[in-house]
Amino acid sequence: MTKIHYRVVPHDGGWAYKLGDVFSEPFPSHAKAMAAARRVAREQHVPGSSTTIEYQDDKGQWHTEYSAGTDRPDADVQP
Repeated sequence: MTKIHYRVVPHDGGWAYKLGDVFSEPFPSHAKAMAAARRVAREQHVPGSSTTIEYQDDKGQWHTEYSAGTDRPDADVQP
């Protein structure tokens, strides 16, 4: 199982949660950003529909793979 970690960080004059190099929208307080990050982490555990997905990697190549709706990451929010 894949583990992902959201972090709450200062961003754009407020606070945002971050996964890797991707920021959320800014929030006016650390508490609001933390609450949003916890909500998003909980939503990661909700199963979805199995489907075929296409994505582009960092080298610009496209890939197609099957994604099982029950294959969800273990997500948390790190302080």
